Amino acid sequence: MPHIVGIDEAGRGPLAGPVAVGAVAISSNFKKNFFKSIKDSKKLSPGDRELWFALALEARKEGLLNFAVSLVSEKVIDRKGISYAIRLGIRRSLMTLGVSADSQVYLDGGIKAPKEFIHQLTVIKGDEKIPIISLASIVAKVIRDKKMIKFSKKFPEFNFHKHKGYGTREHCQAIRKFGPTVIHRRSFLTRLTKGR
Repeated sequence: MPHIVGIDEAGRGPLAGPVAVGAVAISSNFKKNFFKSIKDSKKLSPGDRELWFALALEARKEGLLNFAVSLVSEKVIDRKGISYAIRLGIRRSLMTLGVSADSQVYLDGGIKAPKEFIHQLTVIKGDEKIPIISLASIVAKVIRDKKMIKFSKKFPEFNFHKHKGYGTREHCQAIRKFGPTVIHRRSFLTRLTKGR
């Protein structure tokens, strides 16, 4: 049975950690008011994102929707590039959900689903305009953030729980002081400029 699917990624730009690709699938008779007041994950507070994540888990338990998040490691990003890593994450998440190729797939920004998904639409700022993409963005961000918080315990001097691997001044200073960890994207560190 065809579904409606929303896909978005979180963590394209950080200097460390995986990229996360979230996919949410609903059936066409899903109650649309579930998405009332949802926003792109970047515009929500961490607490609001956690709340939406809990609602998504509850809805999944009730069989109203399904979602999957694929984390693609910094090693893959370094070896094959961020675009490849996101494409791999999309494929993995869709496979996990087991949605049919004739499902309607909505994607954010410049990303695309595998070619066999014939009904796909990439929407610029889709995470702001299409609620199912917003939810995909939220589940991807929450799962990635949890992963970075775990890394913070392993590498306490980097404070990954604060910046989640993004190139903040504090993070860049830590890289200069301690050198990169195994979770740093070596291919991204070449962009590291002084004083950022």
